[in-house]
Amino acid sequence: MIDALLSSIFTVVLSIIFLYKWVIIISAILTWVKPDPYNPIVQMLYRLTEPAYALIRKYIPTVFGGMDLAPIILIFALIFLETFLKNLAF
Repeated sequence: MIDALLSSIFTVVLSIIFLYKWVIIISAILTWVKPDPYNPIVQMLYRLTEPAYALIRKYIPTVFGGMDLAPIILIFALIFLETFLKNLAF
């Protein structure tokens, strides 16, 4: 029973990581087209991604040549975490 519970928890966590990676990708693509900042979807994406970007920017300079690399660094960190959890759980 404990194994099923842990497996379910890991599956939910891995799904959240997968969805968050897509939120980051969509948010990064939206910065290329300059969407309306008052759009509720744009505001939601900003609220979901900006705290993680700020944490990365606090420790690593992420702007090189006018391009912000925080989304790429965050995606690599999430891929690492996802792989680690998969190998730990299964």
